[in-house]
Amino acid sequence: MAMTLQSDGLSQFLAVLPGAVRERLQNSGDLDKLIEVVLDYGRPAEARYRDRVDRFADVTVSEHDIDYVSKSIGEFGSDNRAGIERTLHRISAIRNRHGKIVGLTCRVGRALEGTIDIIDDIVRSGQSILLLGKPGVGKTTKLREVARVLSDEVLRRVVI
Repeated sequence: MAMTLQSDGLSQFLAVLPGAVRERLQNSGDLDKLIEVVLDYGRPAEARYRDRVDRFADVTVSEHDIDYVSKSIGEFGSDNRAGIERTLHRISAIRNRHGKIVGLTCRVGRALEGTIDIIDDIVRSGQSILLLGKPGVGKTTKLREVARVLSDEVLRRVVI
């Protein structure tokens, strides 16, 4: 099932990124394959896709860039994570020893229906399941879908 820019909140994700990074991503034509954007102070911005990593050598992340993203998303929790409201996207902060944010990993969150068909029988058996794989291959997406399907069946509210 193809996701649209509106339904997966990608427009909100792009809105919190610095202008130069946002423009580069929009021009890439591969937003559907974007996994995360890494913004580390003093280093080139980086976009990680399912099949490659693009380093923007001419876009060095500044303190202003990190402040812009931090202010756009609001407060980070005690686990140094924040989300973009009403989306599945999450941002993790890296702090220096003085507590100042020096890096951000902005992860695209997607929900795709029908992704658990292959493990449906195991889920329904009540057995434990271990999902292993590289970042960005869909482990969390599968867990979200399992939670959604099971909540629909037992009519319970699930918050992810």
